[in-house]
Amino acid sequence: MKASSFVSLISLSLFLTSLHAETWHVYFGTGGPGAKGIYRATFNTQTGKLTPSELAAEIGAPGFLTVHPDGDKLYAVANFPGGPGAAGYRIERNGSLTPINTAPSGDGGGAHIAVHPTGKFLLTAQYGGGSVALFPLDAEGKLGPAKLSRHEGGSRVVARRQESPHPHWCGFSPDGRFALVPDLGMDGIVIYRVNLNGPAVDRHGFAASVPGGGPRHMRFSPDGKFIYLLNELSLSVTTYAWDAASGTARQLATVPALSEEAKAKEAFNSAAEILVHSSGRFVYSSNRGHDTVTVYRADPATAALKVIQVQPIRGAFPRNINLSPCGGWLLAAGADSNTVSVHKVNPDTGELTYQTKGVINVPAPICIVFVKR
Repeated sequence: MKASSFVSLISLSLFLTSLHAETWHVYFGTGGPGAKGIYRATFNTQTGKLTPSELAAEIGAPGFLTVHPDGDKLYAVANFPGGPGAAGYRIERNGSLTPINTAPSGDGGGAHIAVHPTGKFLLTAQYGGGSVALFPLDAEGKLGPAKLSRHEGGSRVVARRQESPHPHWCGFSPDGRFALVPDLGMDGIVIYRVNLNGPAVDRHGFAASVPGGGPRHMRFSPDGKFIYLLNELSLSVTTYAWDAASGTARQLATVPALSEEAKAKEAFNSAAEILVHSSGRFVYSSNRGHDTVTVYRADPATAALKVIQVQPIRGAFPRNINLSPCGGWLLAAGADSNTVSVHKVNPDTGELTYQTKGVINVPAPICIVFVKR
């Protein structure tokens, strides 16, 4: 083969490969020493490489982030001189963030944030205050005044952690008719009915979890038929069958994330984040202290789980993990190691392989979100 022909074949191969590669903006919420606000990088889905991070917006403790359904606005829970609340940003084409406005929650600091699928409002969950705040959003994405819904009671199973309500996550049913808020203090999921005319959320029901489990985060299965609830205190996943018509959840089973032997090796263990793969066949949860990600095989028909791998993140205190939109990669944020590591997802088994040159430094990262570039 002539050298020119060989070069042409190589060029064609690289071109065809590039057609399948996508580059995404990745934003990191932070909270801890050395962190100055929201950071950003870019991620290549072909190579699994992150660019070095840079500061995108200077703001106090933007712990959790969420992206507007339109994909052009980013929101964060954060702390301001006047108290905690939420902040909105317009995402520019180059990935930079332009402030829209901020609004106080009227309560303690937010532990999580989510925009309704219609884009008409967002919710924040106040762990310390025991409340959920609803912020209306106008056509430009500007935050309106917050309206609070307060939780009451505590299971009191685990001393000092469950004496009072602690909403820890907020999100919506796939059809947007219900808002769901796992409450660590109450050992269950508080369910709200969404009223778009308000907008408002009205208390609708409650789905109990395991006593002393300490619900933290949850995810729906891709078909919307099941809920996977992560219990922070017991390091386990409780599954539910979701009835979309009635807005009720029926508890099915609970599976531990780590064995008792594994937990005994660390002085502190705490579950932090849960993800469901877009295929519906794999579930992932992060373990702080043990500093790992548990990989589960999931039965899409029954939501039955089986642990198949416990993968070290190569960092410390994985408060957050996230899957790339293509489903081919998992990013793990080491809050105490100031790192974000990359792990390749096996499409057949769901198992993770650490990418040895895939670590970048981010100050105290505790949230990862992707935005199409």
